[in-house]
Amino acid sequence: MGAGEDMVEDLLSRNPGHPLRVAIDGVTASGKTSCARWLASAVEAQGRSVTHVTMDGFHHRRVHRYRQGRTSALGYYRDAYDFDALLTNLLIPLGPNGSRVIRRRIIDLATDRPVEDAPEMLPADTVVVVDGTFLHRPPLPDYWDYSVFVDTPMDIARARGMVRDADALGGVEAAGRAFDERYHAACRIYLDEVDPRARATRVLPSIDSLLSQE
Repeated sequence: MGAGEDMVEDLLSRNPGHPLRVAIDGVTASGKTSCARWLASAVEAQGRSVTHVTMDGFHHRRVHRYRQGRTSALGYYRDAYDFDALLTNLLIPLGPNGSRVIRRRIIDLATDRPVEDAPEMLPADTVVVVDGTFLHRPPLPDYWDYSVFVDTPMDIARARGMVRDADALGGVEAAGRAFDERYHAACRIYLDEVDPRARATRVLPSIDSLLSQE
């Protein structure tokens, strides 16, 4: 049995009595979203209802995200994501005695505008897969029923992110500086402060360990 199949079997063996809340964590550009998509597809293939949510929809507005400066690593770590909104709109409603009525996002990241999508009710047996960075920061671990840390080496994530974000960040060289000064600098703070590898239910060496099974 491969790492991915073993993970799916382990995950689906959990029965918390409410929707299963799954975190896919990792440094920026580690392959979290690819992992979440793979996992959602694998869970669906087992006949379970599944919902994929990305933390892109739970950012703070730009004025808040950049209040410590556009290159600030601490600013990215502390100010990028609205974890209170994630708890209120997703994790708490899906937990014990929750309403199961959720919102998948509170902001359109591209336009920096709040969104008011209609609330939706999820089935009681659904698996909700959330991908994002810093997902083991307290108090979030108290609200996950299963968590994965995608442990892609920082240099590989940096190279991937430079190519991915070159257009948005002003070119490959500018993207590399942004990763060095802000994104991965923030991730190093996170790794040192929180040690997500120790907190995760499962650590994957990289997304390639899953995609190679397709």
